[in-house]
Amino acid sequence: MILFQHIVDHSIKKFRSQTANILTIINLGLGGFAMLYAMQGQFGLSVAFICFAAVFDRFDGKIARKMNISSELGKQLDSLCDIISFGVAPALLIYHSVLHEFGFAGMMFTIIFLACGAIRLARFNITEQEGFFVGLPITAAGCILTVSYLLHGTISEPAFMFLILTLSFLMISNFRIKKV
Repeated sequence: MILFQHIVDHSIKKFRSQTANILTIINLGLGGFAMLYAMQGQFGLSVAFICFAAVFDRFDGKIARKMNISSELGKQLDSLCDIISFGVAPALLIYHSVLHEFGFAGMMFTIIFLACGAIRLARFNITEQEGFFVGLPITAAGCILTVSYLLHGTISEPAFMFLILTLSFLMISNFRIKKV
């Protein structure tokens, strides 16, 4: 009986230590669904899944800090999942819904967004900034790009080219944003 109790206690402790990482993996899964729906032309569902991913992304870090379970693995995992949910998924959404009309230029702007997002995340992972972000976080850039889809048909297609390029450069810029 004591051995059983020890196993249960150890399992609960292990599960608790992975709570934030589980939320991060859910973020990844939602980003994966968003990509698949974008590729199927179901853009509204893609937008919804990216928005849900943002909710889970918001809570994984908060829970890690609150439960004192932050780890280097969690930080790296979060960045890898963020490049999917807020880099690749929004880029595919906007590419398949709008930017494909621009041929190679649309492809290049999509790749620039992805490259700048990856640079932004790598820079974040190797530097320590207390209380502020340097450059626009990929989560914000990806969410702005995602929500911009809702303006499709209201604003011109070239505006999406301008937006994706602007967000790309904002991610790798050196301005500071206070963390909230």
